[in-house]
Amino acid sequence: MTEDFEVSQGKSIGDLGREAVWFAAHTIFAILTLFGMVAVMWMFHPDPNAINPKLLATVLAVLLPMVVGFLITKVTTNDIGRYVWIFGLIIFAIACVTVIDLPTGPGQCEHCTLMERLWRTFFDFRNGSGLMGGNGPLIGAWIPLSLFGYAFGSKMALGAEQL
Repeated sequence: MTEDFEVSQGKSIGDLGREAVWFAAHTIFAILTLFGMVAVMWMFHPDPNAINPKLLATVLAVLLPMVVGFLITKVTTNDIGRYVWIFGLIIFAIACVTVIDLPTGPGQCEHCTLMERLWRTFFDFRNGSGLMGGNGPLIGAWIPLSLFGYAFGSKMALGAEQL
């Protein structure tokens, strides 16, 4: 009975449900790829104050999920993976609001503007803001970047006709 009900673009409730499950699966694949990369880097015990491991992690946060998104989309021929960037944007927005609401103090971006507070929390590896316990790049940059990279890899796998 519910299969006869049509929603926008001629998709049934079942089709929309399958797309939602695939969206969640692609999102989990992208984030698990990132966490796997972070775990491998953690095993090498990089200096937490060094810049190069953080820059490498930032580049790999895009490239590894891009490769995984490309491969998974090639195997499954599923086009939903190209939309996970939307979830990355939502996570980035939530992280930005969280950082803006965090209390500041001495040594924690006490006199920073809002943009400076966001930049230093997520992207400045030399002189961080001290907010989010030093996890700003992971939460506010690497997770969204992994989802953007995964979506781009998925789009590349679909070919030019789907772009």
